[in-house]
Amino acid sequence: MHTDGNPSLDLRFAGADGSEKDGVSTTVIKLKDPKYPFEVALYVAAYKQQDVFKTWTEIRHQEKGNVVLSNYASAMLHFDRQHYFLTQFHGDWAEEMKMQESELTSGIKVLDTKLGTRAAMYQSPFFMLSLNRLSTETTGEVVGGTLAWTGNFRFAFELDEVNSLRVVAGINPYASAYTLAPNTTFTTPGFIFSYSNTGRHDLSNRLQRWAAKYGVLNGDKPRDVLLNNWEATFFDFDEPKLATLFGEGHDLGADIFLLDDGWFANKYPRNADNAGLGDWEVNKKKLPNGIGNLVKTAEGKGIKFGIWVEPEMVNPKSELYEKHPDWVLQLQNREEHYYRNQLVLDLINPKVQDFVFGVLDKLLTENPTIAYIKWDCNRMITNAYSPYLKNDQSKLYVDYVRGLYKVLDRVRAKYPSLPMMLCSGGGARVDYGALPYFSEFWASDNTDGVERVYMQWGYSYFFPSFTVAAHVTSWGKQSLKFRTDVAMMGRLGYDIELDKLSKEELAFSRKAVATYKALQPVIAHGSLYRLISPYEENRAVLMYVDDQKSRAVLFSYNLHTRYREDLQLVKLQGLAPEKRYSIREINLEGDKAVLGVNNKVYSGDFLMKQGIGVSHWDPLKSVVLEITAE
Repeated sequence: MHTDGNPSLDLRFAGADGSEKDGVSTTVIKLKDPKYPFEVALYVAAYKQQDVFKTWTEIRHQEKGNVVLSNYASAMLHFDRQHYFLTQFHGDWAEEMKMQESELTSGIKVLDTKLGTRAAMYQSPFFMLSLNRLSTETTGEVVGGTLAWTGNFRFAFELDEVNSLRVVAGINPYASAYTLAPNTTFTTPGFIFSYSNTGRHDLSNRLQRWAAKYGVLNGDKPRDVLLNNWEATFFDFDEPKLATLFGEGHDLGADIFLLDDGWFANKYPRNADNAGLGDWEVNKKKLPNGIGNLVKTAEGKGIKFGIWVEPEMVNPKSELYEKHPDWVLQLQNREEHYYRNQLVLDLINPKVQDFVFGVLDKLLTENPTIAYIKWDCNRMITNAYSPYLKNDQSKLYVDYVRGLYKVLDRVRAKYPSLPMMLCSGGGARVDYGALPYFSEFWASDNTDGVERVYMQWGYSYFFPSFTVAAHVTSWGKQSLKFRTDVAMMGRLGYDIELDKLSKEELAFSRKAVATYKALQPVIAHGSLYRLISPYEENRAVLMYVDDQKSRAVLFSYNLHTRYREDLQLVKLQGLAPEKRYSIREINLEGDKAVLGVNNKVYSGDFLMKQGIGVSHWDPLKSVVLEITAE
């Protein structure tokens, strides 16, 4: 809407510029309205080595007053094919990343969210689009795309009457008409995508390699193994109990101990999730000697110390809420609406941004050897009203995310390399808008081994394995080996009562941690080959191969297989045909291998053309093979 009330826009080509730096070629296409001083610049960044594109838009004007933007996408992709198949991912708490595939029909298919903070709670901000026929791992044309935005997103797939498809991706404009002042710039988030005409492996491999260099913090650094106390203690802990866990973590081989929720607040102590959130002083009853003493005690036992925070949120039962009710997002003249007994702070307000940054800065300034932060976000935005915005409420959803990024920019300016986990009540915040500030994300609170096979399979299309925090816990009825093998496919961690493990289980776990650390370079940065999909068979098989084709790790999982179910040989991928490879079964329960291929040698050609048996007969069994060129 122009200043004079005209609701139209006519954009004409006005020139283009290009530049190249460090292997990234950027093209800027300039558009102008011939009747109004209104400009749009379309940016396309081509990452040549990774074969990935990022597009975004900058909008400016020089009109005499404000202009209102009602729709501001980051990208529009146009296709002309006979058929289009959409692969999307959706879910809820503890059931994230459920994959669905369907053929698009005439009309508009929309994937979106209006949750504000926990944006990926129901719909995930990424998709694959197969052209002409449904792609497989090794065949077909397929596009994969994702929006780098930690808030409301919208993907619209519009199939018209001549069978052309337009894919429009960007911020969800729902309740978000944006008032833009003269001579200011509105920049949309980046839409990141790639294309493959040889199937999904090549597509995901490109996105993963792009992410390792550009999309996530410390993408070239090894990940530490951590022990979390949540399932061992929940809110019930004290200094002696934590000190015992420090020692157990070190004995396991973990690098970091992560103290989860419950360490803070005094007037309204954080003994449950209904109080204390927002009052970030250490709880003197539980921890009379403070966080600094815990850090020193942990380091004295040979393990680094990390800590959980949820700084964007507040409990009504807190000193912060009593002092600053005006710092909370909530509708006037309406009853407060709680989710997990909490409300969202108004991160649009610069004073609130200072407060949230101060939570981290105080912790890290007073305890400079804290080695890890888990940043949680357990609530979506409801009853949306910003006291700070007053009469300009339609900016709320956009400016909240921008406020979050301003805080994270300050954190990274002062603490550029500190590892941090991106968490949101499970996997409700997984996007490349936030991940450049974080070293990994929490995939789901559901750590059941079978469920995680499906979840991690879905995440693997868009994210490198080392970004997926995967913990061994007491969830699930599978063996400790099965759950450990699944967690080793991501960034391995533990959240389990180690003192409840048997001597044999503890010995197995110590050995597994050591094995994981030795194999992490291959798992983290090797090419991933998804060999047998759990969506197609009652098992899952995948393998990672290093760039030299000299080392590989294969994971095989029987799911709920039937008695004597026919499990065919599996043809491996990514090896060198001329090389000879020795097979070693690892992560054994006891010392007995279960497959007949252990300690045998095969040519790469044989392994890829003939294949080998990689599955045990019984349900809920797993096998890990280390494959090494001689």
